[in-house]
Parts: sequence; C-alpha cells; structure tokens
Amino acid sequence: MGRREGEAGPLCRDPVGGSSGGSASGEPGGERAPGPRERCQCLSPSRCMCGNNMSVPLLADAVTVSGAERETAAVIFLHGLGDTGHSWADALSSIRLPYVKYICPHAPRIPVTLNMKMVMPSWFDLMGLTPDAPEDEAGIKKAAENIKAIIEHEMKNGIPPNRIILGGFSQGGALSLYTALTCQHQLAGIVALSCWLPLHKAFPQAANNGVNKDIAILQCHGEMDPMIPVRFGALTAEKLKSVVTPTKVQFKTYPGVMHSSCPQEMMAVKEFIEKLLPRI
Repeated sequence: MGRREGEAGPLCRDPVGGSSGGSASGEPGGERAPGPRERCQCLSPSRCMCGNNMSVPLLADAVTVSGAERETAAVIFLHGLGDTGHSWADALSSIRLPYVKYICPHAPRIPVTLNMKMVMPSWFDLMGLTPDAPEDEAGIKKAAENIKAIIEHEMKNGIPPNRIILGGFSQGGALSLYTALTCQHQLAGIVALSCWLPLHKAFPQAANNGVNKDIAILQCHGEMDPMIPVRFGALTAEKLKSVVTPTKVQFKTYPGVMHSSCPQEMMAVKEFIEKLLPRI
C-alpha cells in the first residue's frame, strides 16, 4: 500500500493508509500545526533530546522517532509538497532500526506558484516540473542551509556525519540531493524518492569540492508517475553519475507505481539504510 495522491496540489502526500484531502484545520494533505505546548514531538518522550532545538527552527516542531537503544546514527527525511513530517515518520517507523534516530521536519508554509499561489507546506517555491522549468534558486539554497543546520545539530549531539543519511520524497527528495551534494561534511548516503536534482545545471561545479564524491545514492521512481515522469528520474540519475562516483548511484524503478511509494521501495530503503548504517 503506497501513499495516494492528495488534493492540494500535484506533489501532496497523505499519511500511509490515510484518506485523501485536507485536514480539519484546512492544511492541505497534512495535519494541524502543533501548538506551542506541543513543540517536542519525540515518539519516545523519555528519550527526548529536543531541549536544545530552539536554535534550529526546523527541529522545534520536527517529528522525531527515537531509537529503542543508544542512538549511533540518524536519518533526516524530508516530505513532499503539501505534506508534513508525520506521514514519513509513520512510514519510517515500520522499517526502523533500534539504534537509528529518524528526524522528519515540517516544511514552512509558503505560496506555491505551481499551485496558483496557494499557501501550503513547501521547502521552496515551484514554478514547474520539467528539466527546463524556472527554479527558485534563492529559496532552494536557503532551504538547504536550514537542513544543514539539522545535520550540524546532530553532529553536536555526538552523531558523526558519516553516520547520517539524508533523504526525502518528491520535493523533499530534491532538496535532500541538493543539500547533501553541497554539504561540507561527508555524509553516509542519500535516499531520493520520486524526485529530481534542483539547479542541475550548476553541477558538478556546485558540489562542495567533491566532499561527497563517493556518497552512496539510492534513487527510486514509480514507472507510472504522472507528476515527475520516470524519464526525468532517469535523466537525474545520469546527471548524478557526473557528480559522484557512477557506481555509487542506484536507480530503481517500480512498474505500475504512480507518484507514491510502495512496499518494495520501502524494503529497498530499509536495506540501503542497514548497509550504510550498520550497528556499531
């Protein structure tokens, strides 16, 4: 059972097994915004590590799935347009490793040009979904810096960058690719689901001195995706091979899958995480 199309826009995602449409609060495809008394959303409050999060805005409201034992690694996963971190926190909980911390931040709510300027959770503005569409360069770079701040926060908490995987779905996957490839720290890997590489014409030059030249990338795409065609995913995979070591790029496609995930894809994600983040 994969995520179904939402109704707020072309890249909206619903929680796993949830119904389509907006919430009672009117937030498209997501849930109501947390109130001031709900800042900490760790799923294991007794192991909450959120006390110092106010200096990292995206962490203040992020959904965190804490490890069942000592956390020695982290996965930071970014949702798609119109969604929240809740649905992917649920999905990742089903494939979780007990020593890995999963962090699913919420994107800020901004007007999205592609969706008639509707205000919705979005990491940056979107003008189109083709390789030659105009891009929100300033917004993409600002969003990447905000994600890098989460990486820095986890490093300060004792998790080295080579034990951190950055991933995401759709717009979130796009941001994870851009962020990791321009990061000054050597990360463990990237999970890029149903997405593309933003500002692709700037690469490979934009890669930060090749720090992540050997990073492992798992890229997955539904073959029936009507929003971001699998051809766009294939072009992205070829571009990535010019940025990182080609053999480090895996591109998996799934017959019959639209702009969503599926159980086979989630198992591939689990195996990728297990391989790159073994127990230590």
